[in-house]
Amino acid sequence: MMNYPPLPLSFPEPADDLPAEAEHRAIRAKILIVDDDRRNLLAASEVLDQPGLELVLADTPEEALRRTLREDFALILLDVQMPRMDGYEVAALVRSRPRTSRVPIVFLTAHNKDDIHIFRGYSAGAVDYVFKPIQPLVLKSKVDIFVDLYRKTEEIKGKAAAEKRLLLENLRVRGEKLEAERALRRQEEHQSAVLRGLPIALYTASVGEADRRLNFTSDSIARITGFSREAFAAGELWQSRLNPEDRDRALAALDTIGENGTVAIEYRWRNADGEERHILDQIVQNRSEDGVPAELFGVWFDVTDRKELELSLLHASKLEAVGRLTGGIAHDFNNMLGIVIGNLDLLQRALPPDEKVSRRIEHALDGAQRCAELTSRLLTFSRRSPLQPRLLEFASFMPGLVKLLERTLGERVSVTLTMDEGIPPVRVDHAQLEAALINLAVNARDAMPEGGRLDLSVRGTEDAASEGAPIRFVEIAVTDTGTGMPPSVLARVFEPFFTTKEAGKGTGLGLSMVYGFVQQSGGTIAIDSVPDQGTTITVALPAFVGEATGLSDGPAPSAGNAVTGEGKIVLVVEDDADVRQIAISALESLAFRVIDAKDGEDALRTLEANPDVHLVFSDVNMPGAITGLELGRIVRVRWPAVSVLLTSGYLREDQDPSEFDILQKPYRTSDLEAALSKIAPSRERCAH
Repeated sequence: MMNYPPLPLSFPEPADDLPAEAEHRAIRAKILIVDDDRRNLLAASEVLDQPGLELVLADTPEEALRRTLREDFALILLDVQMPRMDGYEVAALVRSRPRTSRVPIVFLTAHNKDDIHIFRGYSAGAVDYVFKPIQPLVLKSKVDIFVDLYRKTEEIKGKAAAEKRLLLENLRVRGEKLEAERALRRQEEHQSAVLRGLPIALYTASVGEADRRLNFTSDSIARITGFSREAFAAGELWQSRLNPEDRDRALAALDTIGENGTVAIEYRWRNADGEERHILDQIVQNRSEDGVPAELFGVWFDVTDRKELELSLLHASKLEAVGRLTGGIAHDFNNMLGIVIGNLDLLQRALPPDEKVSRRIEHALDGAQRCAELTSRLLTFSRRSPLQPRLLEFASFMPGLVKLLERTLGERVSVTLTMDEGIPPVRVDHAQLEAALINLAVNARDAMPEGGRLDLSVRGTEDAASEGAPIRFVEIAVTDTGTGMPPSVLARVFEPFFTTKEAGKGTGLGLSMVYGFVQQSGGTIAIDSVPDQGTTITVALPAFVGEATGLSDGPAPSAGNAVTGEGKIVLVVEDDADVRQIAISALESLAFRVIDAKDGEDALRTLEANPDVHLVFSDVNMPGAITGLELGRIVRVRWPAVSVLLTSGYLREDQDPSEFDILQKPYRTSDLEAALSKIAPSRERCAH
C-alpha cells in the first residue's frame, strides 16, 4: 500500500471557541450533504447545525446535481456509494460545470479505504475524505475550516468590489471635474467652431413681409445652399425654392408666430445645385420696449444628415423586427416542415412503384424543400443562422447559378461564365455563397438600367505566403458594364446602411452582409470600379487542400455504403410528439431499434435503464433545464461509447454545436442516413 502525505488541514477547537467578527459571521454559507441514506443525512445535519450555516440535504445524485445548477455552496459532502450514480461520477459532473468547478468536495465513505480508491476520489475532484462511522468533532472541524475559508473569500471579494467601486467613482468624479475645466476653457472656441463647421446660418427678417427677405449674418449660408447672402436679401428666393408639398404648411406656421412668439418649421428646400435638403427653420419674434413686434431672429439648420440617420435607424429597427420574428418562428416552422417532408419521404418509400404518384410526391417534396430554403434565407438575412460549410464543386455549382441569374436579371442583361479547368473545391456555406453572388448580380443589374452584360469568371490563384508553401485560393469575379462608382462612393460601399439608391429602394446592407460572410468564411473581397465603364467585385475563398471526391464532407449512403441499424438501439429525444414520431419511423425504416424520450431529463433516465444504447439522436432546443447540447456533454462523460447526433431548425447566437455532429431541420430520410453513415465508424471504434 502506498503512503500518502497527510492533507494540509489543521483541526481547530469547536466552533463555539473560535473568535469571530460580526461582519464575518454575517456571511451565510450553504453546505450540500448528499447521501442516499436519510439517517446519515439526519445525523450529519445534527452535527453541523449552527447559526449562519444553511444545510441542504439531497438523497439522490440527480437532486444534488439539480441543486448545484441553481445554488452556490461553500462545501459539498458527498457519499461515495449511491445507486444509479456513484460519488465519483457526481463529482466529475460537478467539476465539469463552470459554476461549481471550484466548490470543495469532501467524500463520505464507509468502504474503499485503500489507496487506489482514495486516489480515484482525489482524481475526481475531492479535497478530503471522512470515513464512516463519522466522528462528529472531526467532521465539524473540517467543515468549519472550509466554511471559514469560504466566508473569508466572500469577505475579500466584497471588500475588493467596494474598493473598486470607490476607485471608479473617484476616477469618474475627477474625470468630470477635468472635463468641466476643459469645457470652460474651450467654450468660446467651441461656439465659434460650431457656427463655422455645422450647417447652421443665423438671420434676421422684418415682421409681416410677404416675400420673406432673409438677412443672413455670415457667409455660411453660401456653403449650405450655394446662394449668397445678397440673393436671400433680394426677396422671393426662399419661396421659389420651397418644396410645393411643404409650402402651405410652412406659410401657415409662419402666420402663428404673432400668437406664440416662436415657431419651428421643418421643410424641404432646393439648393443651387438642384439637390433637395431638409431644413429646420427656428424663428423667435423680438418685441420693442412698448411690446410691438419689431424683428424676427432665425436659425437655418440643415438636418438632412439627421433625416438620413433616422431612415437608417428605421431600416435597422425593421431588420431587428424581422430577425426576432424569423428567429422566433424558425424552430417551430422547421418542425412543421419536418413533419411534412418526413411523412412524404416515408410515403414515397412505402408506396409501390407508380410514376404518376411518385411525380406528385416529388412535386410536394420540392415545394416543402423550397419552404425550408426560404426559412434558411430569412435566418441568413437576420444574421441568426450559423454558417454550415460543406465542400463545393464549382463545375456543378456555377452552371446552376448562371441559370438562376438569367431568370432573376431578365432578358436585358446577358450573363456569361468563364471557368478555368481543374478548379479545386472550397469549403463554404452553399446557400450563403449563392445569396452573396445573387446580391452582387442584382446590384450590377441596378447599375445597368438600359441593360448590359454580366461576366462571371472563376479561376484558381496562388498567394505566396511569407513563410511556408503557397496558399491556393479560388477567385470569383463579377463584372458588369454599368455606370461604375466614383472614388467617394467606392470608399464606403461596404459600410452598413450606405446606399446610393433612392429612399425606400434599398437597405444599404447588401454589400456589408456579403463582406461579413466572406470574412467569416476566411476569404477576402475586393472592388474595382471606373465611372461610366463598369465595376468588378472579386471574392477570393481558400481552396480545400485535402482529398475530396464529392460535395459532402463524409460518406454518403449508397448501395455499397448503406446504413443498417440491425442490432443497434437509438434513443430519440424530441419534445414535439409529431416530429419525434417522424424520426422514429425514419430510423425504424433503416432497421434500428428505437426508444424515445420527450426531454433531456427523461433521456437521462432512459439511458440509465437502457445501457445498450448505441446512439442518442436529440433536438438542440427543448424545454427544461437540460438542452440537447447539455445532454450531449453529459452523455460523453457518463457513456463515452455512445455516439451523439444533434438536430435543430434554429440555433441561437449563444449556442455552439461545433463539438457535435448536427443535422439541420427539416431533413429527409436520406439526409439522416448520410449523417448516420458519418458517425457510425466512430461508434464502432468506441465499441472495440
